[in-house]
Parts: sequence; C-alpha cells; structure tokens
Amino acid sequence: MRPNLLRQKLEAGEPTLSTHIHSVWPSVVEAIGHTGLYDYVEFVAEYGPSDLHDLDNMCRAAELHNMGAMIKIDQSLMPFLAQRGIGAGFGSILFTDTRSIEEVQECIQAARPDHPNYGGLYGVATRRNSYMEYGGTAEYVEAVGATVLAFMIEKKGAVDNLEEILELPDVEMVQWGGSDFSMNIGHPDEMDHPDVLAAQKKTFLTAIEMGVPPRAEIETADEIKKYLDWGVRHFSVGTDITILHAFWRAEGEKILRALEGE
Repeated sequence: MRPNLLRQKLEAGEPTLSTHIHSVWPSVVEAIGHTGLYDYVEFVAEYGPSDLHDLDNMCRAAELHNMGAMIKIDQSLMPFLAQRGIGAGFGSILFTDTRSIEEVQECIQAARPDHPNYGGLYGVATRRNSYMEYGGTAEYVEAVGATVLAFMIEKKGAVDNLEEILELPDVEMVQWGGSDFSMNIGHPDEMDHPDVLAAQKKTFLTAIEMGVPPRAEIETADEIKKYLDWGVRHFSVGTDITILHAFWRAEGEKILRALEGE
C-alpha cells in the first residue's frame, strides 16, 4: 500500500502546507504538484459537484507528484463519502459540522477499519486503495487505519465540547471554521465579533495545548504571523475559484478603466 504522506509529516512533527480546490480537473492538481511546494491538496467536495470517477483521478494526479490528498465532505452523506474517499486514495478526511462528541465518534467509526483493533465500519472493498484486489489483508487494514481524520470546529456545540472532542485519540487535526460558527451563534459574517474571536483563539490554543495539530486557513502569506505566534505549524492557503475570481475582477477593472480613459 502507498505511504500516507500527511500522516508521516504529522508523526514526524513537521509543518505542512496545502491548498484548496473546487475543480475536479486533475490537471489543476498536477499544476499544484509541479510547484514542488505543497504537501497535500484538499478537494473541498462539500462545495462543488463531483462524481466517484473524479475522486479516483484527483488522487492519481496527486500521487504522480508525491503529494497527499484530503477530501472535505458533507455531514449529510458522511459515511458514504468518507468511505468512498478513502477507497479512492485520499489519505485524509475532513469532517464538517459536528456539534457533539457523539457526532465526532460516528465520523471516526465510519472511517476506521471493521477490525477489533479499530472498532470501525470500513470493511473489505475492491477500490483503488486496494489496487483493485479484494482487500482485507493485514496491510489493507493498516492502510485504512492510517487515514488522517480531521475535524472542522465550526459549531457552538463543538467549541463547548472542545476538550472532550480533542481527547479522542482519533481526532488527529482540527480546523477552525469562523463562517459557520458566526452564523451558528446568530452573527453571520461578523468575523470580528468578540464571541467569534474568543472561540477561534480557544480552538487553536486548546488544540496545541492538548497535542492535536490545528490547521489555519489563510488567503495570503501576510496572514501567517498571528498563527505562528500561537504555535500553529499547519496551513492551507487559497482556493482555486477564489484565486481566479480575484484575478479576473482586478485585471478586468484595470483594463476597463484604461479603455474609459482613452
């Protein structure tokens, strides 16, 4: 089985860098890989359309450039998407919208092997991660069990139960979600609201204190200092569709202003 690159980095205590993509075009993954800068690419499947063929092809493209891959999935189809993502070759699953320790435990159970040592529900399946064989070997169990399980902390319930959630050994990375949290507490898009800022700081500092790596999502490198000061060493920068929109808007406005000035 292929090594899980993100897990190797986490276990070695090394920092990681990723970026987000909405596009299912494997060439986008390859373009990221050609930079030689990114440890893994995150497909934010929660936000755009995809099919099962896309999942396989994105993982193939990442593997060609020695990158890992993470998939962010919807809560409503969590067991199915988690297992198909693992089967396609994603080395990490990012779970969304969990509010309680019970919901986090359901996610863990769906993604861990159906084996006494793991207590999960992922059984034997003929998918990419088993090289089209039937699977079920000890190596297969170990590879499925090596999947890095990451969780969005983006609901008041998750913040209120943060310490209990972080105590679960299978919670291996957390990601703050300010947009969802601000909406959940009745202050949508108020990122500077005192309750939002307090919950953000609590999430990062508590995770670091308890030994669970938190990851910060940023748009540019200019945002990194605050997180470095907190002790954060894992980052995900930018999203393909946001990067394209910003370029098209900025350059289009410049060209139109130049035309108007003729």
